[in-house]
Amino acid sequence: MIQALQLSKVFPATKKAKEVRAVDGVSFECKPGEIYGLLGANGAGKTTTLRMLATILEPTGGTANVAGYDIVEEPEKVRANVGFLSTATALYGRLTAREMVEYFGRLYGADGVPLQKSVDALFEMLGMTDFQNQRCEKLSTGMKQKVSIARTLVHDPAVMIFDEPTVGLDVFAARTIVGFIRQCRDRGKTVIFSTHVMTEAEKLCDRIGMIHHGRLLAEGSLAELRARYRKQDLEDIFVEVAGDAQ
Repeated sequence: MIQALQLSKVFPATKKAKEVRAVDGVSFECKPGEIYGLLGANGAGKTTTLRMLATILEPTGGTANVAGYDIVEEPEKVRANVGFLSTATALYGRLTAREMVEYFGRLYGADGVPLQKSVDALFEMLGMTDFQNQRCEKLSTGMKQKVSIARTLVHDPAVMIFDEPTVGLDVFAARTIVGFIRQCRDRGKTVIFSTHVMTEAEKLCDRIGMIHHGRLLAEGSLAELRARYRKQDLEDIFVEVAGDAQ
C-alpha cells in the first residue's frame, strides 16, 4: 500500500531561479490490486511526487508510507519493495539484455540459482529469450522497454511506480507497457503511475488523482468524477478542475 500524508517538496531559490513549490501538501492512498493515476499537465508535480515515494528525492514536508515503511525513516526498506519505471531510465549499452537484468538482481541481493531462475522466468514471460544475449545498444525501442520492465520486476516488488511510462514510445511499445501495468494490478501489486494522457487514465485507472500546480485538486474513480462534475469526458473534467484552481 501507499499512503501519502501532506507530502511537499520545495526547491529553494538560486541565483538563476526563484523558489519552486513543486508539490504542496499532497495526500492520497493506493491499495494492493489497484491502479492509481496521477493525472496532470507537464510541470504539475507528478514526477516529483513519484520520486519522493521512491525515495529518489527527500520531501521538504510531510511523509509517505510505502509497503509498510516510512520513506523518510526507512528509505532502504522502501527501495527494496519498489519497482520504478519511466522512459527516462537509461540502460548500459555495452551490457546484454540478460547481463543488465542480472546486474540489477544482484543489486537487490539476489544471486546464484535463484537469480537465474527469476531471470529465466521473466524473459519467458516477456518474450525476451530470443534477444537476451544482444547488447542493449543494439536493441529496438520496444526491446529496450522490455529490458527495463524485467529490471524493474527482478526483485518481485510489492509496489510498482510508473512515471509517464509511454512518453515518446511508438504504439507497439506503448501497448506493451499498458499491458504490463494491467498485469501488475492483476497480480495484486500496488500500482501508481503518472500521465498527462487522458485516454490512458480512462483505460487503466481504478482511481484518479488530478494534480495541478503541485496540489491534488480532485480524486475518485472515473464514474465518481463524471457524476460529481456532470461531464463524461475526462479532459473536460480536468479542465474544469484546473480552471477552478486558477
